[in-house]
Amino acid sequence: MSAIGRSAQRVDARGKVTGQTLYPGDINYPGQLYGKLLFANRPHARILSIDTRPAEALPGVVAVFTAGDVPVNEYGLIYTDQPVLCGPGSSKPHADRVRFVGDQVAFIVAESEAIAARARDLIQVDYEDLPVIGNVSQAEQPGAFVLHPEKDSNTFVQYRVRHGDVEAGFAAADVIVEGEYHTPVQEHAYLAPESGLAYIDDQGRVTVEVAGQWAHEERLAVAHALGLPEEQVRVIHPAIGGAFGGREDMSIQIVLALAAWRLAQRGVPRPVKLIWSRAESMIGHHKRHAYILRAKWGATRAGKIVAAQCELIADGGAYIYTSTKVLGNATLMSIGPYLIPNVKIDARAVFTNNVPGGAFRGFGGPQGAFAAETQVNKLAAALGMDPIELRMRNIARDGDVLFFQSPLPKGSSMDKVVEQGAQAAGWSRAAAGWQRDAARWPQLPPVAGAHIKRGVGFASGFKNVGFSFGFPERCYATVELHGDAQIERAVVHHAGSDVGQGAHTVFQQMAAEALDLPLEKVEMVLADTAVTGDSGSASASRLTFMAGNAIRGAAQQALQQWANEERPAIAEYKYVPPATTPLDPETGATDPNFACGYVAEAVAVEVDTETGHVHITDVLCADDVGKAINPQQIIGQIEGGVVQAAGYAIMEDFIQQDGYVKTPFFSNYLIPTVLDVPDRVESLILEYPDPEGAWGLRGMAEMPLIPLAPAVIAAVHDATGVWIDRFPLTPQRVLAALGKL
Repeated sequence: MSAIGRSAQRVDARGKVTGQTLYPGDINYPGQLYGKLLFANRPHARILSIDTRPAEALPGVVAVFTAGDVPVNEYGLIYTDQPVLCGPGSSKPHADRVRFVGDQVAFIVAESEAIAARARDLIQVDYEDLPVIGNVSQAEQPGAFVLHPEKDSNTFVQYRVRHGDVEAGFAAADVIVEGEYHTPVQEHAYLAPESGLAYIDDQGRVTVEVAGQWAHEERLAVAHALGLPEEQVRVIHPAIGGAFGGREDMSIQIVLALAAWRLAQRGVPRPVKLIWSRAESMIGHHKRHAYILRAKWGATRAGKIVAAQCELIADGGAYIYTSTKVLGNATLMSIGPYLIPNVKIDARAVFTNNVPGGAFRGFGGPQGAFAAETQVNKLAAALGMDPIELRMRNIARDGDVLFFQSPLPKGSSMDKVVEQGAQAAGWSRAAAGWQRDAARWPQLPPVAGAHIKRGVGFASGFKNVGFSFGFPERCYATVELHGDAQIERAVVHHAGSDVGQGAHTVFQQMAAEALDLPLEKVEMVLADTAVTGDSGSASASRLTFMAGNAIRGAAQQALQQWANEERPAIAEYKYVPPATTPLDPETGATDPNFACGYVAEAVAVEVDTETGHVHITDVLCADDVGKAINPQQIIGQIEGGVVQAAGYAIMEDFIQQDGYVKTPFFSNYLIPTVLDVPDRVESLILEYPDPEGAWGLRGMAEMPLIPLAPAVIAAVHDATGVWIDRFPLTPQRVLAALGKL
């Protein structure tokens, strides 16, 4: 039996359901100490002085670390623009400033968590408050306070796309639709808040056990901040309680390593443990970017979209994080997978004193797709044309060159995904074009009450699989074959993080398939920088795709060694995919992605016009996965992505005012419970092979989240006749749109 294409039991299932699996917060070592962080808790200020003496005098306090204790006081995944600890005493320019409420000021280490918390409250910090930039409008005002003095303005990245003649395109249009769209901040809300331990291992390495998404990048960040060679730092990922991009940037890794390293220097070689509270997590790690998108699209009566113009403004928050790459994705997605001859895009991201924006499932795709897909749905309504018909008249097919002057990667299936998704949701193609049979989908009992309005909406999208825009991409795997005449066991070394998505299970399945072995003969050595090569991040829907190619390559080389009588046979393989290119600064021309995933979703809603509540009854999600390695896990990804997207679209309202977070608890930042999820989610798994993917697979983890919000907006319009151009669709917002407030 093939090891792939079947729903093998997850390798971590038994341990997790029985409680035997240890997450970082569950791990304890003899003699460990406990840490607490002092957060700035103010959005913008200069630290004039820090007096740690009252805290250090508290019995049970072992050490207090501040900016002067960090050798190279900076970090950042792309740009090292954030201090590890803010305050005086650092060689990094302007590190005495805090720029958002979650900036870290001091790290306290004590004999117990309670003592560390009391000591934190005894630290005396003298702040000089600075002007607060609370939103992008304030950031861009003439004469606005510049948050990073080394820069000329608060705008830190800009992209432009110029393709064709957009004014001529609008002149040729019979219908023009304009809209200003606002997408909200979203909190990752993973099950396990940030936690971890650091210690010096038996080989003298500074070792951090923490939940993350890219162990080798975390090792690099720790080594850089401590001024150490990378080989003197070790990062281990135990079980990870969710991530969704929220663990891609640093949170607690560096301060934990700093404490263990400095304590060892002082003759106190004891482990240090840190666990954030939920409120600390809510302010301490980055969020999904809020965007403003201003769009203008034009089409002919024949249903040809002839011009599209978009302005995108991203709230980057206090530091850059991954905003530059997120903005690149949003720029591409803001026009969607359509052949439009005349395109103009201006995109930028700006600094504010809000919590930084960073990676979140979809990575700019949901924001761009919200504008693009809503524009398509509005154009269809304005033309009196079915929304599927308009899409199919303009959709890009395999080999078509899009507005960024290159085609989607080979094997593009966007047209097929839209077509099959629409058919599954009740549409059919007749001589007159596409049309929907409302009786086919969804099948619901009669509405109870005239105040309940029902509607159906549709949206689609695509997204990169793997790093994009010229970022260097790679993935290592090592395979060992042991035995005598026959292979008795295989050992696979891979650093890829399983953040709950089931990656380690599909690693084992792919290795077994490549080696033609039963699953039980494949052992995994995982997520430890001391014994694995760099896998890249568990992000960008890339891990199965990249790991599959790396594991298959290592397996093939190990099998060749085995055939040559090498015992054991050990092979390391580095997979490097086709190169990508950044956006041209003048035209936006780029070859951005080496692989993509494609998705289409239909959504059915009920709108209570008396209360403003929107309830999703049905979701049909069609995903091209290339090859379903483990179908059950794919269904889990689809259902989980749909629920997360439903929260984003309808209820998750992360509020910041003048740089302060007003919703730091789950009591006021609401995420879906079992009573809020869609009644039914139908997963349509499509398998059009990706020519670059091992066994034809393509990543799909982010795809279900990308088009759901615009599909919900279209469904609400279908139900009520009203377009709502921002979300979440809280009852107050819906009632206001209906003219009832």
